[in-house]
Amino acid sequence: MIAAMLFPAQAFAAEDHGLPGASMSLWWALPFAGLLLSIATGPLLFPHVWEHHYGKISALWAALVIVPLAAAFGGPTATEAVLHALLTEYMSFIILLFALFTISGGILLAGNIHGTPLVNASLLLVGALLASVIGTTGASMILIRPIIRANDNRPFNAHVVIFFIFLVSNIGGSLTP
Repeated sequence: MIAAMLFPAQAFAAEDHGLPGASMSLWWALPFAGLLLSIATGPLLFPHVWEHHYGKISALWAALVIVPLAAAFGGPTATEAVLHALLTEYMSFIILLFALFTISGGILLAGNIHGTPLVNASLLLVGALLASVIGTTGASMILIRPIIRANDNRPFNAHVVIFFIFLVSNIGGSLTP
């Protein structure tokens, strides 16, 4: 922090990592799409292979973008872009998730509620609104246990968790903007 205040030119120069993003085509996004597709379908389509080799599969997708990046723009530019993504974007995201897990992991909602359609819809609504305030991860951590406990006596309850993932864990955070 002190170095950034004493040498502001270097701090602002760190933001420019040399990649011409405006002129790069959408083909550069294919490895990311492949990684997301692998994460989504790998555990379902080939569970045993995925369990043992998901790190290698992820590394393959990363190499499919880093190696062409180095070939097209040079090794120093690619290294700088990767370090920029790791240090300024990925690490801050991991720190945020760690903070949300730490804070919301200590909150326990207890009660004796029964999973009726009205109660489930109300919990999903409260969860979606709460996700806009404390984030999707925090709201998911706080409300997943009560909604599972409320529906433990229902024979068909898998859909409730699926709706919870869609509404609270994903869509709920978009209500803030």
